[in-house]
Amino acid sequence: MSEQERQEAGDERDFEDQVRELLAEDAYTIRPSPVPYPAIRRRGMVERRRRVAVAGAVLVTLTAVPVGAYAMTGGGSATQRPQTLTSTTQSVSPTPTVSASPSRAVGPATPGQLVDGVTLEQARDGVEDCLAFEQGAQAARPKDMRSDLGDPADYRILLALKSTGDSNAPGDGFAVVAVREKSTPVRLICTVKDGEVSGVNTSVGEDTDPDAGLVRPDINALKLYSQSVIDKGNWKLPFRWGSVGTVDPSVTKVTATYGDGTGEVVLDHGWFVATGVLNQQVTEAPHIKGYDAGGELVYDSDTDKSYMATLP
Repeated sequence: MSEQERQEAGDERDFEDQVRELLAEDAYTIRPSPVPYPAIRRRGMVERRRRVAVAGAVLVTLTAVPVGAYAMTGGGSATQRPQTLTSTTQSVSPTPTVSASPSRAVGPATPGQLVDGVTLEQARDGVEDCLAFEQGAQAARPKDMRSDLGDPADYRILLALKSTGDSNAPGDGFAVVAVREKSTPVRLICTVKDGEVSGVNTSVGEDTDPDAGLVRPDINALKLYSQSVIDKGNWKLPFRWGSVGTVDPSVTKVTATYGDGTGEVVLDHGWFVATGVLNQQVTEAPHIKGYDAGGELVYDSDTDKSYMATLP
């Protein structure tokens, strides 16, 4: 090999070495960029959500389209008729919640018929408890001696007041008077002490006495204005008392005096309701009088032979 050929071969090797070095230095430069998988994935998710949103919008639009906006052809495709549609919003009414609690007794005509701090809720509870108590007691009686007392919702509360305990029934509580006038009339007098029913009195049926006056005091109202005969002459004072009875529609005013005091009296849907506070020992029952619209006396308990004017 001549000197010239050796020099050309060396130059060729030097060129190859330079090329290899350049390739090694620029390897990362000439390498293609990696595929942007995260970006492609994000773009795919956005595109998928857009298609779902469009499909959902189509479904909503279909539910809002009036009947007849689309006609189905024999081939099963939907052909849109040229019709102007207006966007409508359909409101959905919530399903009403049915209360699990039973209907309750109606309150009295005036707030003054609930005295001594007895609330309407307490009076209603008393009516419910007393009816349940009495119906349970009647279940043990022969069928021909049972009375249908109905539901609490059938009753209207006439009076609720403090009940003073005595030697025969110790412990204070409250008494409630309620009436049912639908179906067979019922008058309920009940006493509740410490959350428990301590006494129930019911009167079932109408008063058919042809000799009854225009005012008819309830004979069992005695339970509301007297203490035990054991304590006669030695009642606990002051003593909250009450009285109830029915009145004829022509009667527009009723008065009640007891001992040396005059009670408050209201008329409530054919009933008189009296209450007051007694501050002295007594032997006579409350004195009841009734008047018509002209102010004329039409009833006086002193002349009513059926009224027990003297306390037992």
